[in-house]
Amino acid sequence: MREVVLVRSWPERALQVGLFELGGMAVITPLFQWASGEEWGSSVGLLVALSAIAVGWQWGFNTAFDWAEARWMRRRADARPFWGRVAHAVGFEGSLFLVTWPVVVAWTGWDWWTAAVADVGLAMAYAIYAFLFHWWFDRWRPVGKGEK
Repeated sequence: MREVVLVRSWPERALQVGLFELGGMAVITPLFQWASGEEWGSSVGLLVALSAIAVGWQWGFNTAFDWAEARWMRRRADARPFWGRVAHAVGFEGSLFLVTWPVVVAWTGWDWWTAAVADVGLAMAYAIYAFLFHWWFDRWRPVGKGEK
């Protein structure tokens, strides 16, 4: 009989996604505003819109990644090794870029190249943040801890 490997419950996933997005907004928005030269209100508005997109993307991506890892690697997310965390962060940000790039163009009025550079910069900043956040979250809230 195959061992069942747990994945996060829906309430745990909601906590993970919510904290990730709040922390990301607090850390990344000031950096984006400084680097882009965009007005503060425009920067906040764009990053709130991108965050809303990322919430849905993150929920689905993290659930699918955790499920695949549990099924194929036979381990829980909180046992993910360094290179698994790198793959998770890069895969999430790379795929999210394809969804958010047109939004950056539409929001800012920038040409596609400028928007791509800005969005790649955001993706790189968020990939580093995602790596650190999920490492911390997995230690703070191991899969199955306190879940029914």
